[in-house]
Amino acid sequence: MAESPVEVNLIPIEATPESFADYGQVIEASSDGDRFGPNDAQLDLSRGIPRFYIMRLEGRTLGFSTITHHANVTQCLGSIGGHVWYLGVAKPSLIADGERAGDNNVESGSGGHLYSPPTVEEVRVFKFSGPKFVKLNRGGGSHHT
Repeated sequence: MAESPVEVNLIPIEATPESFADYGQVIEASSDGDRFGPNDAQLDLSRGIPRFYIMRLEGRTLGFSTITHHANVTQCLGSIGGHVWYLGVAKPSLIADGERAGDNNVESGSGGHLYSPPTVEEVRVFKFSGPKFVKLNRGGGSHHT
């Protein structure tokens, strides 16, 4: 029997490199000519070709009932113009081969990978202000508004 949806009010956390570290990286503007380093997005493109597009999010509410699992590549999101936006996230939850034993909460993704869906208590909402973007770690989940 499927569980009934649960409504939870989450208080957004201001996204900083420190507060977002468990989920990915917050990337801010750097000077042209700076050398590549740890403050640049550490992308993992080894498992597929990422989709690059500009989403239109006008008219979205701040609520959400699903979270998308990103199993193959890192994902980057940002705001054109530096507008305030919010992102619901869950920590990476990919399950490596052989780790499945004893875990009843395992699902198979469309690409055949195994993952453990987040519980409501594991979801966090972050507020992004100003000209910055975020790189989500491979295996995490997100919902953007």
